[in-house]
Amino acid sequence: MTVPKVALAPHGMTDTAAPRLPYPYLLFLGDTTEPSFAKTAFGLADWAADRCVGETAAPGCTVSTGLPRLTSAEAQAAGARALVIGVANQGGVIGESWIAVLVEAMEAGLDIVSGLHARLADVPALAEAARRTGRRLIDIRTPPAGIPVGTGRKRSGKRLLTVGTDCALGKKYTALALHRAFAERGLAVDFRATGQTGIMIAGGGIPMDAVVSDFEAGAAEMLSPDAAPDHWDVIEGQGSLFNPAYAAVSLGLLHGSQPDVFVVCHDPARKVILGMESFALPSVEEVIELTIRLGSRTNPAIRCGGVSLNTASLGSGEAEALLGAESRRLGLPVADPIRGGTAFAALVEACLA
Repeated sequence: MTVPKVALAPHGMTDTAAPRLPYPYLLFLGDTTEPSFAKTAFGLADWAADRCVGETAAPGCTVSTGLPRLTSAEAQAAGARALVIGVANQGGVIGESWIAVLVEAMEAGLDIVSGLHARLADVPALAEAARRTGRRLIDIRTPPAGIPVGTGRKRSGKRLLTVGTDCALGKKYTALALHRAFAERGLAVDFRATGQTGIMIAGGGIPMDAVVSDFEAGAAEMLSPDAAPDHWDVIEGQGSLFNPAYAAVSLGLLHGSQPDVFVVCHDPARKVILGMESFALPSVEEVIELTIRLGSRTNPAIRCGGVSLNTASLGSGEAEALLGAESRRLGLPVADPIRGGTAFAALVEACLA
């Protein structure tokens, strides 16, 4: 399925803007063998394809975005200005096998852009190559200064948050699709990015998983400030309340964004937590119940607008049948935002109701 491009104009993000990024991009897939860990590359290829000239990888990579496979020199000749590390691995680390490719990219005239936790300049070989070639090392995962502690104060405006049964299963795509649908209806709406890929797409945001935990809720409040009563902020979710590693980020974002509406994102093909196979995936019903229980602390009127299913592994007929069956079972709109159609239109209307 092809994801239509979306034009995003960050609203009120002066204090949370990402550094100005050099594009077009060459997307780097590392040595990834699990597509979910290449979500940054897929996100940029799907939602910012006009800023991407191709992809490259380290030995051992078995994943592809479908873009042309290019060397750094070929990408630079095609107009690329930066190599973007398109991997979001556990721990956000720079793999040893990546370093030669990154150095080669700088030698070909490309800057390096990273959304990982690890800092590019902390790798001696990369720092030396940057000095030698005059190329820039740009880290996106840097929160702004002066983030306050959360207050829980009710803010004006309307907010929608995507939440998930796990990581890397469609929270960003769902938020982007809902943002686009709201804008097409003529509503005042902004997409609020909370992760490195969303920030690269939108041009602004706060990397929530790089914020000290005491300030998570405050960062979410800062990201989505007071707005006009009819203005919507569609906020990109992070992690899962049920993920043993990342639930702290999810809870701080939930409390600070104090959503009026949330949409549960789920991959029906996934049975266990990604990268933590001893933990079973929670059910959609469990996520709805816990999100309402915890989210009502800062917004007693919080409600579930519906469910977003990632049906990429299913054929169209099988996906349509599953969406209908789940909608009847849950008593809520259930849609795949990438497939669109009447199911997604129903989800949009339920969120706006």
